[in-house]
Amino acid sequence: MIHYFPEDYIFEEPSEFTDPFRYIPHPAVKTAARLVCERIDGCPQLSSWFAEGKMLGVLVCRHETEPQSTCFLAAFSGNIGGRSLIDGFVPPIYDLTDPDGEFKIREAEISELNSKIDELLDSDRLLCLERELADASRGRDMELDALKGTMAISKARREQIRKGCTDDKVLDSLIRESQQEKAEFRRLKKVLDGVISDIQDRIALFHNEIKSLKKQRASMSENLQNWIFRQYIVHNASGEKASIAEIFSQQGITPPGGTGECAAPKLLEYAYRNGLKPLAMGEFWYGKASGTAVRVHGHFYPSCTSKCGPLLGYMMNGLTLGRSNQSTGIEYNILFDDTDIIVAEKPSGMPSVPGLDGRVSLQELLEQSYGQTIHAVHRLDMDTSGVILFAKTPEAGVELRKQFEDHTIRKCYKARLAPATSVHFSTHISLPLAADYDERPRQKVDFKQGKPALTEYEIVSENSDGTMDVLFHPTTGRTHQLRVHSAHALGLSRPIVGDLLYGGYSISDTDCIPCRLHLHALSITFRHPRTGEELTFTSDRLSY
Repeated sequence: MIHYFPEDYIFEEPSEFTDPFRYIPHPAVKTAARLVCERIDGCPQLSSWFAEGKMLGVLVCRHETEPQSTCFLAAFSGNIGGRSLIDGFVPPIYDLTDPDGEFKIREAEISELNSKIDELLDSDRLLCLERELADASRGRDMELDALKGTMAISKARREQIRKGCTDDKVLDSLIRESQQEKAEFRRLKKVLDGVISDIQDRIALFHNEIKSLKKQRASMSENLQNWIFRQYIVHNASGEKASIAEIFSQQGITPPGGTGECAAPKLLEYAYRNGLKPLAMGEFWYGKASGTAVRVHGHFYPSCTSKCGPLLGYMMNGLTLGRSNQSTGIEYNILFDDTDIIVAEKPSGMPSVPGLDGRVSLQELLEQSYGQTIHAVHRLDMDTSGVILFAKTPEAGVELRKQFEDHTIRKCYKARLAPATSVHFSTHISLPLAADYDERPRQKVDFKQGKPALTEYEIVSENSDGTMDVLFHPTTGRTHQLRVHSAHALGLSRPIVGDLLYGGYSISDTDCIPCRLHLHALSITFRHPRTGEELTFTSDRLSY
């Protein structure tokens, strides 16, 4: 399971461990990932198994007892071809594929319930009863409708007789005749409804049995899932151990299905169990692009937050994490200000507005500088640099937000995209976007529930290193719109260079890794909220 670098490889040990949710891959991580990909590419069986797409991970580490012995581990998320054990990759934290294991026994019991439910749903007897119910319902309606027609004719006849009759005996007989017909209708309806009710009762027995089996299945599945999370025992760098169930319970949340099956926790757990000190880690995609989330072959991505957030938080206890803020080190710059607005240049690595991570935002800095409340009317991603607009008064804020909502504000961004083999001849990208709740703060393409997102673009230059410079003109302003439209396989399939969230770092990059997102808000055009004058401001301080 342990792999070694080539003898001539020069390794510089990092002073801090990788923050798996926000990192620039260490050169050794990129080298290890390339070696893993070469091994898969060189083995027809492995390349076939991984071709459909899988997240893999590598962990660079060294032996606790041999400080000079640097090595790396490899792992894949979930299973491959129904296998959890493949030579050269670390084993799962708990092997659910053991045919004689407790999981397979309980899984077989649930599968047996599924078969019983399917048998009942597809039962010939149930189908016959449903046809019998349909026939009985039609027959009842026809008989009652026929009787209603006869009664209507009788009623009309009685009404005609009553018009010229004064004989009480005749009139009484007409009343009795009407009462008898109505009684006959009620009797027939009761008989026919009883036949239908009997059939419905027999059908209900089937559905009640199915409902009972489904309830039993749900209970067994929940118990099995809880049992699984109690079997997944993990360690951390402080020498502690706990089950996944305990880790999530301490935070008052329930672990999602599949927790513990991702590459990162597999790697750390194997290292802890085998006396290896974790030095640097990275997860990357191999194979076919995924349908909704942004996944490009050979590119690095952060760990998922829903499953790995709490789990890795525990497992990395005792490690010193490196925090990649991608800051360029430049200060913000004011392009224009008057009594109503401020137009500023935001550096990469600075949030536009206050967030939860404690970083000082541009809005806060402006409020300190101007000594008044500053109103945000739009925002740039923290890692995006360039021109940004703020309002000084509530009235100006309302007017500017309306312009954004009406899509009358025009913005232009410059970006450098990673190399790619595909060529796109369109001039626009239209992919609906929605929040990826399992991997916050990332967005995903969602054709069912996503909001429309349209980006116009033009190619500025094709560079000698394979990268491409483009100008983006977003018509809509969805979160991470340009980043997803660039990176997604249905968009340009070329992540923006330096994008930590959407694959801006590739295993094929040279060791000279860019330190920031190559996305810059170049210009903005809007109407002044008070005077109505059209204004355009350009940020020339492009820092990548």
